[in-house]
Amino acid sequence: MANKNKYNASSITVLEGLEAVRERPGMYIGSTGTKGLNHLIYEIVDNAVDEHSAGFANEIWVTLEADGSATVKDNGRGVPVDMHELGVPAERIVFTTLHAGGKFDNNSYKTSGGLHGVGSSVVNALSTYLDVEVSRDGFISHDRYEKGLPVLDLVDGYLPRLGKTKETGTKINFFPDDTIFEKIKFKSEDIKSRLHQTAYLNPKLTIYYEDKRIDSPEKIKYSEPEGIVGFIKELNTKSELVTDIIYFRGSSENIEVEVAFQYVNEFHENVLGFCNNIYNAEGGTHITGFKTQFTTIMNQYAREIGVLKEKDSNFTGSDVRNGMTAVISIKHPNPRFEGQTKTKLDNPDASRAVSKVTGDEVVRYLDRNLETLKSILSCAEKSAKIRKTEEKTKTNLLTKQKFSFDSNGKLANCESRKASECEIFIVEGDSAGGSAKTARNRMFQAILPIRGKILNVEKATIDKVLANAEIKTMINSFGCGFSEGYGNDFDITKLRYDKIIIMADADVDGAHISTLLLTFFYRFMPELIFEGHVYIAMPPLYKVMPSKGEEEYLYDDKALEKYRKSHKGSFTLQRYKGLGEMDETQLWETTLNPETRVLKQVEIEDARLASSVTEMLMGSEVPPRREFIYKNAREAEIDA
Repeated sequence: MANKNKYNASSITVLEGLEAVRERPGMYIGSTGTKGLNHLIYEIVDNAVDEHSAGFANEIWVTLEADGSATVKDNGRGVPVDMHELGVPAERIVFTTLHAGGKFDNNSYKTSGGLHGVGSSVVNALSTYLDVEVSRDGFISHDRYEKGLPVLDLVDGYLPRLGKTKETGTKINFFPDDTIFEKIKFKSEDIKSRLHQTAYLNPKLTIYYEDKRIDSPEKIKYSEPEGIVGFIKELNTKSELVTDIIYFRGSSENIEVEVAFQYVNEFHENVLGFCNNIYNAEGGTHITGFKTQFTTIMNQYAREIGVLKEKDSNFTGSDVRNGMTAVISIKHPNPRFEGQTKTKLDNPDASRAVSKVTGDEVVRYLDRNLETLKSILSCAEKSAKIRKTEEKTKTNLLTKQKFSFDSNGKLANCESRKASECEIFIVEGDSAGGSAKTARNRMFQAILPIRGKILNVEKATIDKVLANAEIKTMINSFGCGFSEGYGNDFDITKLRYDKIIIMADADVDGAHISTLLLTFFYRFMPELIFEGHVYIAMPPLYKVMPSKGEEEYLYDDKALEKYRKSHKGSFTLQRYKGLGEMDETQLWETTLNPETRVLKQVEIEDARLASSVTEMLMGSEVPPRREFIYKNAREAEIDA
């Protein structure tokens, strides 16, 4: 019998080459869901954009092929194919070795989005096959990989050649590995949004997109010569404008800074940050530098012209930015990100550089444009008044509830107070809530029943939102406050639960409840989603009881279809219409037990696209919603 406690040198596993990527893909692309799948395309596109930034490419072609693969082509210099000092062509080093590439050579790339040198090799490792054609030095060189390993023999030490050419560039075609990804169908809307965004950030670059997977192939040309000024125009297309677009650029500490912003008659802020063409969803030091400096400048102006009196407190950052739409884009020679997916910039010098350029250029502009200054300060005044009114409203409406069982017996809290191990289930209905309270593990699982469908916050005013009993209960239960519009008292460090799990019935009403809850989280607590705390429970649709063999739970119709094909003999089928139909043992086994349950983590890939889609689907206008549903119906999964 093996000794399970034995731990010595033989226990240590070394993953060679790209095995580590295939073993732990989430470390490199964030997830194995649709977000991670699309990320494969972005990694290759980012490399092509780096060629453009270096001055060697002005066109990129992105094609979603009819067979499900993706092709990215550029007219840059082409990946080097000559012999590397390691004894293999340089191209193979790029595609088979982590942390290898021209991004570490300051002579090759001054700035780069593909900082870590893992992009191409990671895409290769996570693909069933990857095919490379390199045009340079007068020839088209060819290479091919299967699950990260080269399959073509070298010819006299060189890659096989397909012919001669006068062109230069790299063409990569790859097919995602279906044994790694949950789905292998690329999501076109997210990809198009990302490519359009890239065109705004690179006004001299043209990107051609084509989707061959549909009956009528879609072709789009992205070219935005106005750059981020055009980006601001697009973001504010449907808004009532308060100021003209303010644009400036400059450099400090060898960091190039480019900023455009505009005020609209809507009291919320939309500030987007980019470093080396990469969108930083969680912001970072460049955003902090801009916000801090801008707030300081506006408070100085407010006191100079008498908007703020001596006894008045300063405007908050949220006050002076309410109504602002801004894009901050920097080029950094050595950026440092938190995580391989580059969602947050971490360089202190980026904050200093953006602060310096903002301080110089904003003052220069506003000194010459007094009416614009007055318009911005007017927005800040209105915001401050509303903020103070809302603070009083919050005090009156968000009365502190008992943090265990409140007077209505709603929140059934867990015994542990260690947030990292606690989770809260939001359950619709008293019957399901009662079953969940009985079935749960009281040590770390809390249950919060809600009655029916909560308020659609997309259509409601802030006072109605805060007056909603179910929403008040959620805010108080989570413990981290909320952020919206006129202020921000959200503090994720005070979150009482690591996982917030929506547990609704597997029917249309359950889906609607989940959608309303997600809309509330996204508008009032977006950090919960961005930092991976929100999940959707997946209760089973069926229970099969065969005449011979063990009973099984099936979570969707695809699983049932597979069971029908593989199972021999008769069986009894039970369909669950709701969570309330399960007894406590079944509910624990299928939906609550961390060892056996299925959870879907809620992710947002493109914050700009997510915001506009949420507004469209949950807002008041019907025609845009109908058009969106018809257009995207082909990508929907229907529960038969």
